Amino acid sequence: MKLDPRAHSLCTALVIALAVPSLQAAAASRDVNLDESKVGAYELPPLLKLDDGQPVRDAAAWQGKRRAELLEVFSREVYGRTPGGRPAEMHWAVTAVDRAALGGKAVRKEITIWFTAKKDGPKMHLLIYQPPGAAGAHAPWPAFLGLNYFGNSSVNADPGITPSQAWMRANADFKIVNQRVTEGTRGVHAGRWDVENVVARGYATATVYYGDLCEDRGDGLTTDVGSLFGTHPVEERGPAEWGAIGIWAWGLSRALDYLQTDPEIDGQRVAVHGHSRLGKAALWAGAQDERFAFVISNDSGCGGAALSRRDFGETVAIINTSFPYWFARNFRAYNKREASLPVDQHSLLALIAPRPLHVASAEDDTWADPRGEFLALKAAEDVYALFGKRGLGVTDWPAVNTPVLGDGLAYHVRTGKHDITSYDWAQYLDHADRALRRGVAK
Repeated sequence: MKLDPRAHSLCTALVIALAVPSLQAAAASRDVNLDESKVGAYELPPLLKLDDGQPVRDAAAWQGKRRAELLEVFSREVYGRTPGGRPAEMHWAVTAVDRAALGGKAVRKEITIWFTAKKDGPKMHLLIYQPPGAAGAHAPWPAFLGLNYFGNSSVNADPGITPSQAWMRANADFKIVNQRVTEGTRGVHAGRWDVENVVARGYATATVYYGDLCEDRGDGLTTDVGSLFGTHPVEERGPAEWGAIGIWAWGLSRALDYLQTDPEIDGQRVAVHGHSRLGKAALWAGAQDERFAFVISNDSGCGGAALSRRDFGETVAIINTSFPYWFARNFRAYNKREASLPVDQHSLLALIAPRPLHVASAEDDTWADPRGEFLALKAAEDVYALFGKRGLGVTDWPAVNTPVLGDGLAYHVRTGKHDITSYDWAQYLDHADRALRRGVAK
């Protein structure tokens, strides 16, 4: 597929004009392109052609061979290989239940999941909110599952949530003392989770602190989940050894392992979602694990939903330099050489077919290349078509706050910055009402 994006709309110009000054300064210091007119022509790697050159003409050929080929390339060249699935000794325990949480509006459950037989070994803490009622009265509920940035207590001001005791990355806005969370982070990201509205719409929402799985720093690769698989230090890893994004994605699948055993949750109707770096992890989890019924990317940008070949906003070279522990070392071979990548992010989105997929962008978030996120989703339509799925129904990047919803595929770009808002959640819930109807996901 050849694309020439030189012609750009007034909407694109407004996106660039509205970029915050700090972002413009950062872009200038790193020689980052935020001018749509400077994006050159590029050619995307083909989706519907096998490695031996034979065409992929139907869904059977995609599922039978092409999907595996693309998963192998992403594992080897981008995210690193996932070294194993559910550990044999993984086990869990429900540690707290409140059936009158949030003033009676929800049931709150906390579950500890140990990855080995040892209670002092690697583990994660899962928080679930679900609609109120006696156990089994209306269950099982469809659910949203995502990772959070500052501990489970950050997703809601509910004083009953157990705060995390794990390592936390520094943040000037929150009270984090000696790299440990304090009560100052309780509810700080409540707006990003919109728990009350999600539950009121008839869905459960589940979350795990991403630092339980891998601390967001280079040293994190050898601790927690990384220690289970003997992950090497950042610069001592094998070329295709996984990084933090792979570990976070692995943890989402382990949370799903639990959800599929909870009698109050419909484990066949779980949507995996994530914002920014955790949106990258959600996409990689959804691509690898076909048990996820619905996949959502919120402002995931470079290495997530945005096309790398566009050379707009954050680039492969920048992300690999800033976060050398996120991706496989092999990914660095494509720093400033994106055209030589054997895949691009449209290939990742296509790996989710035929399951429902929602990609969201923010108007002011030029660093994440909103237009590139849309174009990647458009390019993935060809694979959805193999399954008889209708595309987005639009050719051009839609106007702001004008969601487009096809047969499983959806996209929206909203006003505002790099964040998750109630507007985003309204779109996800509307899509879920169609995608997660009781029974088989549509």
